[in-house]
Amino acid sequence: MAEKRLDHGIRILYEDKDLLVCVKPAGIAAQTKKCGEQDMVSLLRNYRYANREEPYIGLVHRLDQPVEGILVFGKHAGSTAALNRQLTQGSFSKVYLAVAEGTMPAAEGKLVDFLKKDGRANCSAVVGRDEPGAKKAELLYQVLETDAGIQPVRNLVKIQLLTGRHHQIRVQMAHLGTPLAGDCKYGRQDKTAVQHPSGLGLCACELVFVHPVFQKNMKFETAPSQKVFQTFAYFAKTR
Repeated sequence: MAEKRLDHGIRILYEDKDLLVCVKPAGIAAQTKKCGEQDMVSLLRNYRYANREEPYIGLVHRLDQPVEGILVFGKHAGSTAALNRQLTQGSFSKVYLAVAEGTMPAAEGKLVDFLKKDGRANCSAVVGRDEPGAKKAELLYQVLETDAGIQPVRNLVKIQLLTGRHHQIRVQMAHLGTPLAGDCKYGRQDKTAVQHPSGLGLCACELVFVHPVFQKNMKFETAPSQKVFQTFAYFAKTR
């Protein structure tokens, strides 16, 4: 199907009677409890209502509010439950592109940490494995390109999540000593980052899962639009 563009910069990549796959713009929450603040769930419900459809939207997974990228939603309870089972069983494949600041320890590797979430502060931290509430977090990374012409050095990194923890990529990369560019919560706290915002260097660029009804492998890709990514030659090669 042809891509649809909705208000607020939402792009629908695929839609059928069972599910809806779209690109969430940076700055919009997947779902929020804040009164008066629009989120992906409410905006997509409005889209379905405008099309005279049952305005059901089932939340399957999330992205942090400042992160853009691909999300899949169920269009009825059955498809939502089936997609959630896949997610719980680790059947989803989620790949991100990130801009990490600093010298990477290796061209590729695996990060294994234990994270603990602080719900009140809406943040997570690396802790010891025996800390109450600690959950194992794993990801694979590969450095695609390094830009040494800016300080600190910036790296374009491909990341595959093996687990899905709260703020996982942002926390693990910061703990490695290479925080994400533009990350006000876990990254560099300097005036330059505040004066020249170019977006958070993180995009959920690939999602693979099995269609909950047709049992067909589904793969979706997108390229990041945030300015922080645009200095890398990698994107000129892939256009």
